[in-house]
Amino acid sequence: MQNALDPHAAIVTEASGGAATLLTTADGQPLARALARSSARARRRAFLLVAPLLLFVVVTFVIPIGQMLHRSMYNAGFADNMPQVSAWFQENPAGTPIDEAAWGALAADLQLAAGNRTIGIVGTRINYDVPGTRSLFTSTGRKARDGFPPPYRDSLIEADAKWDNPTLWRAMRSASSAYTANFYLSSLDRTRDDDGKITTVPERQQVYVMLFKRTLWLSLAITGMTFLLGFPIAHLLATLPMRKSNLLMILVLLPFWTSLLVRTTAWMVLLQQQGVLNDIFVWLGVVGPDGRLQMIYNRTGTIIAMTHILLPFMILPLYSVMRTINPSYVRAARSLGATSWTAFRRVYFPQTLPGLGAGALLVFILAVGYYITPALVGGSTGQLISNMIAMHMTETLNWSMAAALAALLLGGVLVLYWVYDRLVGIDNLKLG
Repeated sequence: MQNALDPHAAIVTEASGGAATLLTTADGQPLARALARSSARARRRAFLLVAPLLLFVVVTFVIPIGQMLHRSMYNAGFADNMPQVSAWFQENPAGTPIDEAAWGALAADLQLAAGNRTIGIVGTRINYDVPGTRSLFTSTGRKARDGFPPPYRDSLIEADAKWDNPTLWRAMRSASSAYTANFYLSSLDRTRDDDGKITTVPERQQVYVMLFKRTLWLSLAITGMTFLLGFPIAHLLATLPMRKSNLLMILVLLPFWTSLLVRTTAWMVLLQQQGVLNDIFVWLGVVGPDGRLQMIYNRTGTIIAMTHILLPFMILPLYSVMRTINPSYVRAARSLGATSWTAFRRVYFPQTLPGLGAGALLVFILAVGYYITPALVGGSTGQLISNMIAMHMTETLNWSMAAALAALLLGGVLVLYWVYDRLVGIDNLKLG
């Protein structure tokens, strides 16, 4: 007996007379075709239901991240407005002496940029790498409207001696290509010498690596503090009677009902040297009137304020896991001779690891990107890399540098996700 005439169209059975009969629907259509159409309609309906969310994610998440990654490598401003000197850099490799042709190309481009009123854009781009050069470009641009007579090197140096600075020419070479990795090098406190080799900037000028290390250390410290404070609270929430548990849950959720700025400002009032906590310490005799503790505008203030703000993000995942743990497991371990510590360490605590991992991941990721709290209570020693990103966005207007720093931060978070997946497993992630 033949079971199928066509794998896509028909189902065949044997009728009473021995002839093959095609199964059809009530309206006479082949059953297989009707099933295929029904499945296609179900898939289209499911896609249309999730399409708004998919579009929202693409518009608000995927596209901005793509633009950020593009901005982190895009050299904006110089190559478009200084075409001749950019062409000279492309034709001559790094280390080539600056000849009269290069000086002539620079003079012509300065005259062109001054006429197009784009000299400020050019100066701003070079000012990212060599601070103070924007005024050099604008002042020379005003003199370049009528052009510079040859020899161009002497004319430009006569206009301003800073044009003979090798660092300036190295910065212009770096900015002459449309795309560059130099913003990432600068984010890692690296630079290129005259021969194009990557070198480390002097130690006194290293800023970004130090900020990345400080951000990592403070985020780990805050994650550890939220675990030490949040684990007992989550255990109480899971074991107390319902009435007391609900009251404690209200206290845990209360910070969410208050503005982040208000909470941070409240900590500024509490932690300052003439604040409430120092007054209590003086009243208790812990410190003298002249020995008040400095707990704000430093790392201590950052850790205290951010631990309080991020504590619910550790408690809630732990609580969601702990309430599902059967208390009879610990009682069984105790009845078999285990001590309270052994029963906790070998029976209870391993079952809380999914909630602990989720809470630690959530707190750490929020901590590395926090901005408002470190800016208000951190001072010079409590600032994080997010504050440097904000500075480049709002003050120096070096958006490419800000994008490179943010891209490195994003890469670190993705590595953290990978490590969590290897150790715990994303499938075991429980947030509530």
